[in-house]
Amino acid sequence: MVGTEKEEIVKKCTGMLEKMMKDISVPRNIRKSAIEIKNKLLNGDESQAVRAAAVISDLEELTNNQNIPSHMRTSIWSIVSQLETISVEE
Repeated sequence: MVGTEKEEIVKKCTGMLEKMMKDISVPRNIRKSAIEIKNKLLNGDESQAVRAAAVISDLEELTNNQNIPSHMRTSIWSIVSQLETISVEE
C-alpha cells in the first residue's frame, strides 16, 4: 500500500471521528474519547502502523462502553476495518 493511500485512509477515519465528536446524541465522555483517539491517529511521532494499531485498540475498548449508541458502534467498527489495512501492510 502506497503512503498516499494510507494518508487517505487516515483522513477518512479522522473525518468519521470528527462526525462522531459533533453528534450530540453521543455521550460527552465518548466524544471526549473520540477527540483523544483522533489526536493519537494524527500524531506524527510514530509510524502509521503503530498509530493505527494503538487507535484500533482504543476504539475496540470504546465499543465495549454500554452508553455508546448503536449507530456509533457501527461507525467505530467501520473505522477499525479501515485502520486494520494500514497496520497489516507494514
